[in-house]
Amino acid sequence: MAIVTQHTAEGSTQSVLRLHNPADQSFLYELPVATPADVEQAVAKAREAQKNWGALTVDNRVSYLLRLRDVIMESRDEIVQTVIGETGKPLQDAFVFEVLAVCDFITFYTKQARKLLKTKRRKVPGLLKFTKKVEVVYKPLGVVGVISPWNGPFVLTANPVIQALLAGNTVVAKGSEITPRSAGILQDLCERAGFPEGVCQVLVGDGMTGAALTSADVDKICFTGSVATGKKVATNCIEKLIPYTLELGGKDAMIVCADADLDDAAHGAVWGSCVNTGHYCCGTERIYVEAAIYDAFVSKCVALAKSLNQGQKHGFKEDLGAVFWDRQMTIIESHVADAIERGAVANTGGQRLSDRDGLYFPATVMTNVDESSDLIQKETFGPILPIIKVANIEEAIAKANDSCYGLHGNVWTKDIQKGRNIAARMETGSVSVNDISMIFGVPSAPFGGVKESGFGHSGGDEGLRSFCHAQPILFGRYGGHDVGYPYDEKSYKRLNKVLDFTYKNPVGKFFFG
Repeated sequence: MAIVTQHTAEGSTQSVLRLHNPADQSFLYELPVATPADVEQAVAKAREAQKNWGALTVDNRVSYLLRLRDVIMESRDEIVQTVIGETGKPLQDAFVFEVLAVCDFITFYTKQARKLLKTKRRKVPGLLKFTKKVEVVYKPLGVVGVISPWNGPFVLTANPVIQALLAGNTVVAKGSEITPRSAGILQDLCERAGFPEGVCQVLVGDGMTGAALTSADVDKICFTGSVATGKKVATNCIEKLIPYTLELGGKDAMIVCADADLDDAAHGAVWGSCVNTGHYCCGTERIYVEAAIYDAFVSKCVALAKSLNQGQKHGFKEDLGAVFWDRQMTIIESHVADAIERGAVANTGGQRLSDRDGLYFPATVMTNVDESSDLIQKETFGPILPIIKVANIEEAIAKANDSCYGLHGNVWTKDIQKGRNIAARMETGSVSVNDISMIFGVPSAPFGGVKESGFGHSGGDEGLRSFCHAQPILFGRYGGHDVGYPYDEKSYKRLNKVLDFTYKNPVGKFFFG
């Protein structure tokens, strides 16, 4: 809901969000902002609810999540229309990113939970295997705080919440002040699915609400947002010695090799830069193309960019939506203007569509871009394609890695092994070969960034288990004791003989080697 103003309600000291639709700037509603006291109360409620929720079997919790999936499917139109109202994104983007993906995530994680969260017996190596056995129990952390962003307001709230709940935690989430209902509807859906009270709470709030949540009595924080705020979140968590996961955005690079399929690569470039109006943490923001195919590639991208249908008047055929937030529009305009001042050329687009009531910036293909410009150095988060010519792949890799960000990247070539080799050299959390950056949508893969793009993972085995404390329990196989007092010369010599037999004697090496 791109246009947001905040004021104090009459007769009250509580702040209120006044929200407007970015597609036409029409008024939507006002919502009161949760206070620090509200946060404290919600966390206390979650703490109490966790006692029973955490005591449920994994199968019981799976049943709740599968009911939630059913409710989401039944409520798909409500979710989509709520998201569109607050963001102005195209119908298909809202459906795929916010509904289909969440149903996919629930299906995958509920299947994995039974395997990943059950008590596991681990092999005891070395000499201790004759006298010890060990099991690992995956215990919930307790109460998890989730702070989600405005670009994927439902999915980026639901994804960590689903994993946290399956692991036996309860959750207090805070959606963005730009899209509060798109996040808050998750609590409504959980209630419709019969979840116990206090298990999943989503607060309406602003930055102060988020700060209160990170300082509250929670056991983990999952944060998606800016680098600056992410560092503050990390500082709070370190102060309390609790774990945290940060997803802080990126400046993803695309490398197009001379042997790439140009039609596929151009489509990948335009879609990867413009999907979700470019408000996508894994969106393509820098494109490095070998000189031999540069002109042809640019021409194809320009033609595709010009062909996109933008605005809700196109209905089901809308390709590109509104800019979600007026402040983001300011950033996009600033980055494009800075690049043009430094000599860049906008081959199509280049300025906001001033003939519309809403916030619209067209797909913009930029060439001759100065690499010191904000368009290359900072996260733009808009439908902009800066295409840069490189002499060879070595130059492309060097330029792609020359960034403080490291979330994702993509490589385009007909030689798969070549693509794999280039991907391995990219300093990013993940890479795609001959595909756009959709790794977040693959729940079996760990998703996370390096450098200033974040810390920790969501998704995959790593993500689900990050919501647990892995507690090993050691058992003695037999009565009595195999080590301990009294110490004497005889026991010391015996230990030396054991060591020699284990790692020098052929028989010992066969069993322990």
